[in-house]
Amino acid sequence: MAGPSDFDLFRTSEEHDMLRDAVRSLAEAKIAPFAAEVDEQGRFPQEARDALEANDLHAVHVPEAYDGSGADALSTVIVIEEVARVCASSSLIPAVNKLGSLPVQLSGSEELKTRYLGALARKEGMFSYALSEPEAGSDAAGMKTRAVRDGDFYVLNGVKRWITNAGVSDFYTVMAVTDPDKRSKGISAFVVEKGDEGVSFGAPEKKLGIKGSPTREVYLDSVRIPADRMIGAEGTGFATAMKTLDHTRVTIAAQAIGIAQGALDYAKGYVAERKQFGKAIAEFQGIQFMLADMAMKLEAARQLTYAAAAKSERSDSDLTFFGAAAKCYASDVAMSVTTDAVQLLGGYGYTRDYPVERMMRDAKITQIYEGTNQVQRIVMARNLPA
Repeated sequence: MAGPSDFDLFRTSEEHDMLRDAVRSLAEAKIAPFAAEVDEQGRFPQEARDALEANDLHAVHVPEAYDGSGADALSTVIVIEEVARVCASSSLIPAVNKLGSLPVQLSGSEELKTRYLGALARKEGMFSYALSEPEAGSDAAGMKTRAVRDGDFYVLNGVKRWITNAGVSDFYTVMAVTDPDKRSKGISAFVVEKGDEGVSFGAPEKKLGIKGSPTREVYLDSVRIPADRMIGAEGTGFATAMKTLDHTRVTIAAQAIGIAQGALDYAKGYVAERKQFGKAIAEFQGIQFMLADMAMKLEAARQLTYAAAAKSERSDSDLTFFGAAAKCYASDVAMSVTTDAVQLLGGYGYTRDYPVERMMRDAKITQIYEGTNQVQRIVMARNLPA
């Protein structure tokens, strides 16, 4: 296993291949052995966090100027994909670290970047993203959380829902209304710290999948923070949030293809060993057709995701379409491939003794979070490439 110094910059195909091999080896050795237990117990995958941080793989997107690896968007995709191949819950550590911190990277002051991106890179805390609310899901602009200016401070009050890694993360990018008359243009972004007075968390949600990644409400009860913790100018928070999602939907696509790859790999091995009617079931044409379709769809999703990652790296004008398309298509493929993997294992696939059952449950969320796939189709329709 390569050491942290080998994870600095990844720009060529050879370097990306080296990164993939290194992350896969790490994931199989340090993360996969705990995946079933993490799911069964619904506990945070601390072993994965420790392994990723020890190898500087927890937030490879952070620029070198802020003590990060300065890796490109495709490198982040590869890290998430390879971790998700063995444990979807663990893949949310690098994925949500990027989601939570990218608003700071895109729109924050130099002081905020130095302070918070540096802290993330140095493993001083994880980052989460707080946009959704009980009555503001797909309609994020309808949020009710308020931030009221009070001298050199803002006072935040409200509830955020569906916050990934809430309670574990130390830093939160929080969207709040600063001018209720302006709807989306009256929303601002802030960095809130776990230790700020008035911050608390709800009980973990009882979820179908990704049980190792805590999902909680975040309560903001008269949380008073310095005004310089605003990300960008007042009223620009919603625009920053949407720009962030253009980039990070690509990471959800990566998670989806990782889950699907793990399911396909396991199913391939199973059908080669499982014998019925005197021969391995992999020899039956019907099984071969299923495997071929699974692999074909997965590779198409991977190529779309990598193309979107390249556009993310360049901030291309058509990133909004490609980010939504990659997330939507890859997650639909993940649901299809994992369901077929369960089918290929027959009754065994339906039990928790085999990992494809977990993978199928985990795949479902990729069709829902960071915008449901119905919302993604609306986004695509509004941003069709020329």
